[in-house]
Amino acid sequence: MESTGIEKTDNEKIFSKDFAFIWLANFFVFLGFQMTLPTIPIFVNELGGSDQLIGIIVGIFTFSALLFRPYAGHALETKGRGIVYLFGLSLFVLSIGSFGFITSMAFLIVMRIVQGIGWGFSTTASGTIATDLIPPSRRGEGMGYYGLSGNLALAFGPALGLTLAGVLSFTQLFLICASLGLIAFLLSLNIRYKKVDESPHKTKPARFDVLEKTAINPSIILLFITLTFGGIATFLPLFAAEKNIEGIQFYFIAYAIFLMLSRIFAGKIYDAKGDLYVIPPGTVLIFIAMLLLAWLPNMSTMVIAGALYGLGFGTVQPALQAWAVDKAAANRKGMANATFFSFFDLGIGIGAMLFGQLAFLYGYQIIYLVSAFSVIISLSYYMFLVVTGRRRARS
Repeated sequence: MESTGIEKTDNEKIFSKDFAFIWLANFFVFLGFQMTLPTIPIFVNELGGSDQLIGIIVGIFTFSALLFRPYAGHALETKGRGIVYLFGLSLFVLSIGSFGFITSMAFLIVMRIVQGIGWGFSTTASGTIATDLIPPSRRGEGMGYYGLSGNLALAFGPALGLTLAGVLSFTQLFLICASLGLIAFLLSLNIRYKKVDESPHKTKPARFDVLEKTAINPSIILLFITLTFGGIATFLPLFAAEKNIEGIQFYFIAYAIFLMLSRIFAGKIYDAKGDLYVIPPGTVLIFIAMLLLAWLPNMSTMVIAGALYGLGFGTVQPALQAWAVDKAAANRKGMANATFFSFFDLGIGIGAMLFGQLAFLYGYQIIYLVSAFSVIISLSYYMFLVVTGRRRARS
């Protein structure tokens, strides 16, 4: 029987009950994570940890997530979406819930590794689940809407975590964060997950299969962009304090608001017109934001930089993620997401460690000048792919 126009519209809709569940689950787990982002360093400091140790504890989380994402990608295609997502959420809840009872720095490092593993599994799975639920013809738009869940958490999480840390004990704070992960776990029980592809014709992985080759190019572009994250999240508060600029929270608020605004239109532009209309403009905005942060004369400039960074990253990231999964085989979507987020983690981890050393040697300003150069590399690589025909400008 022929499909009617109405049926086609229904088949291509983004919003469904399952999409709502994964959106809410992602929001709550990201909220719990974002609440710990600015409070973990304070907690380590109260335990007597040095600045170097704070860097290790922050960085080891990122690299443990990075190392285990390929395993998560394989498990998504062999064990199924649900079991991988629930496993990751369980480790996330267990690790964060334990933080408030830890008095040993060594045990904290162990649990940060566990948290990183849980984060690697849960975020790789959730991105893949969202990809499964979004019609291919609207993938850029759909991933933009899905990304709003993490963006909302970013808007409220850090400030909420710092506020609660001022009135509650760390034990209470971390238990609240774990409870948010538990809510995500309960929501995820209601999702109807895509079944594992058991077709004999499906793509077979290589012996040492840790990357999805179709996702490598957009992931490389992403790496040079997320390199800038380490300089912002870790050192911008210190740079602002050095310049006697107050209101650092307004940078993150402006970033989150404009990132969310970008999700409304950027995905639609990507689906309708392709890469060339979103990736170059977005990277240019990020480049300008880095130059403004390197200058940083006052709070207004800092807030404008946050708005430009949010608008730029919110434009680029969903397009790159849609690109990463578009060309992957049906049974390799999980591995494509694992590759994409592995490069995401790698950029943040390298950035945090690199900029820590640069700040020690040359001060904070050099961080944002190097970040601007990193963004130029990202844009140059994209244009190289387009000019040489390795990536068509029209998706």
